Order: sequence, then C-alpha cells, then structure tokens
Amino acid sequence: MARRSRFLIFLLLLPALLITAVFYLVPGLLTGAMSFTEMNHRLIWEFAGWKNYVQIFKDTILSRVFWNTVLYVFGTLLLFNVSFGLLLALATSYISERHSEKVSLFFRALWLLPRFTPPIVYGVIWLWILDPTRHGLLNGLLDLFGRSPVSWLSEFPKAVIIITNGIIGASFGMILFYSAITSISQEYNWAAAVDGAGWLGRVRHITLPLVRWQLLFVTAYQTLSLLTSYEYILILTGGGPFYRTTVWSLYAYNQAFGGYYASYNFGYATALTMVLVLFSAVASIIYWRIFRFREMMGEPKIEVM
Repeated sequence: MARRSRFLIFLLLLPALLITAVFYLVPGLLTGAMSFTEMNHRLIWEFAGWKNYVQIFKDTILSRVFWNTVLYVFGTLLLFNVSFGLLLALATSYISERHSEKVSLFFRALWLLPRFTPPIVYGVIWLWILDPTRHGLLNGLLDLFGRSPVSWLSEFPKAVIIITNGIIGASFGMILFYSAITSISQEYNWAAAVDGAGWLGRVRHITLPLVRWQLLFVTAYQTLSLLTSYEYILILTGGGPFYRTTVWSLYAYNQAFGGYYASYNFGYATALTMVLVLFSAVASIIYWRIFRFREMMGEPKIEVM
C-alpha cells in the first residue's frame, strides 16, 4: 500500500518534474557546458577550458559594469522597490481606512498600470517623456518656464534607469505590503489609539514589525530580480553612453547577441552568466542567514513601547 501511495505521488509530481528538467535543469547544464567553449555565430562546440573565465579578470570594462550593477540594483531596491512601495501601501491603506475603498483601489490600479504595460510600450513612453527636444514632455514643461531643453538620457542616464525601473518595482512592493497591512487585526490599532498613539506611532510600533517578513522578502526577491533585468535599460539607453548604464546582465546579452559592443560571443557570454548565477546564489545565502527567514515563519511579534 505504501509503495502504491509513493507511486501515485510520483505520478502527480511527474509533470512538474518534467517541466523543471526540460526548461530549467537541461538549459542550465547546457549553459554551464557552453561557458567552457569558444562558441560563436557558427554554433560549433570548441572546448576552450577556463579561457572564458580567465578573460573575465582581464576584461577592463567589467569593473565599470560591476559598479553600475551595484548602483542600479541597490539604488532601485532601496529608493523604490522597498521604500517607495511601502509608502504607497501605507498611503493606500490610509485612504481606504479614512476615506473610500474605491478611491484606494483606483490609486493602486493607477500604480499597477506600468507593470501591466508591455516593456516596449513602456520604454517608448519614457523615450517621449525624456525626448531631448522641446517635443518631449519634460522639456516641454521646461520650455513653458523659458528653460533650455535637457538631454536627460545623456546627462542623467543612471538616474533614468533607476527611476524607470523603480516605478515598476514599487508596484510589486505596494501590493504585497498593502495585503500585509490590511490583514493586521484592527484590535492592535484600537488598543494603541486608546493608549494615545497617533497614526505615525501605530505605523512604527505595530505596522512595521508585523510586515517585517514581507519587507525582507521583497528585499531578497527584488535583489535577485534586478540582478537579471536589463530589458528597460536596453530599450532606453542600450547600455550607453559609453557603458555608463551597462549592467552585468546587459553586458552578457550584448556579448551573445550583438548590440553596440560585441557580437555572438556565446562562450564568453555564458561564462558571464554563470558568474551572475554565482552572485545570485551568494546573495540568496546571505539573505537567508541574515534575515533568518526560517525563524520568521512563526507568529510575528509586536514591538512594545
């Protein structure tokens, strides 16, 4: 009977196991194997040993790319994905509590529009907003006040990629934080109000401790997501000017599929990708140990004043 139960469990898990193997395990193994080759546009598997990994240490561009990636990931994460997302969640929950749920719903839907918009459409909208001529939205507003047009993509490229990606990331945090905030029992807030705590006091001593798990989860998840994201940077700046907005994942993409800097160097590109996988694995372990996710699976605690 036990053997039959195990067999039925295996049959139930078989479709998921097959999907995981075909779309994750096999491509991962092929990518790792390709990183030890000199594969190019001819698609010939020529074994090169550790040549591609040695080349990473000789690549003079990678130091700039690395620091671009650090600034992009943690700048977007801290300014928008966590901080601004939390502010949006607090604002919408306050509107829902004090005014109208419909108004709060409209506000959340408005901030979710960028996430629902296809990347190319979202990028084109921003290209119009940041157009260096007077036809752009921002420069059109400057023109009303007699100011000269600004080439936003050339003068402030790093700020542009952080803001454009952060607006999308903030909506993810907003939904998660809002769900956590609205699930908090009102008895806690009522008790704090009786003790004389204002809205900010309740946020500090009740809301934030009770959404700590969600805050840490968004931090960890969005870090890994930002490490591999590059599509909006590709659309807006292409990694330029002069590598100023080229992040690690975009650099690997350009090495593999061409672009402004290289073309069809699949072996070196996959080596860069494997290093990025290593970065992600190390970040995951660090977050797991520092944030102590296993300990937070129990009932959260409230900070006592």
